[in-house]
Amino acid sequence: MNFLIFDIETIPDTVAGRKLHQLDDLSDKEIAEIMFAKRREQTNGSEFMAHYLHRIVAISAVLRSGNSIKIWSLGDHDSSEGDLIKRFFDGIEKYTPEIVSWNGSGFDLPVLHYRSLLNDITAPRYWDMGQEDRDFKWNNYISRFHWRHIDLMDVLSGYQPRANAPLSEIAQLLGFPGKLGMAGNKVWDTWLTGDLKSIRDYCETDVLNTYLVFLKFQKLRGVLSDSELKFEFNLLSTELAESSEEHLQQFLKAWQDGSPGV
Repeated sequence: MNFLIFDIETIPDTVAGRKLHQLDDLSDKEIAEIMFAKRREQTNGSEFMAHYLHRIVAISAVLRSGNSIKIWSLGDHDSSEGDLIKRFFDGIEKYTPEIVSWNGSGFDLPVLHYRSLLNDITAPRYWDMGQEDRDFKWNNYISRFHWRHIDLMDVLSGYQPRANAPLSEIAQLLGFPGKLGMAGNKVWDTWLTGDLKSIRDYCETDVLNTYLVFLKFQKLRGVLSDSELKFEFNLLSTELAESSEEHLQQFLKAWQDGSPGV
């Protein structure tokens, strides 16, 4: 079985803001401030944009396939949003993995759906609900009652929003690092400084936290034995240890030390 654990990072879609609110001759920062203000009015204080007004700037993943594990961010610093999304769905076409997320049903996938429409993406395997592959009628990516997509936050909360929990705190309670020096609400400000690398690095550590929680969940539901869980932990730690990336080394050290994120 192939598993693809994923996470996205987004910024306000200022192109959409300019179009929807007839805003001309303003900078992206100024347009975003207007969008935030309008959103606060709509929601009694929250600046979190509606799903269709998010632009994807990073997609990070852990791919567990065969005897290997890979940790990376799709595309590169010059990749367009459309290229990132295409690469994500191309991976599903190639591997037909079980995809794993934290709040993917509530955020990541709806955003990917809207942005796929805007970027003219084709993803037949992902959208198959039995038309091409009969097995997909009973187990597909779209239905929350199927297992091709496991939204850990949804599953662990019993699909009860009142029982939802933040990934970083669950990860820390389980002895994993949690967030390391950054959070989702800092992505826009970081983007404005031109520091896409920090956003991609942050996204990768979120994916690693999700993957580690997923391994514990696999043990919870009897898919992994104690020895198999230890093997998966060792495989991941070896991969991290062999990386030259500073943020992955920091993550590994925090995990080994059992220290929470900051």
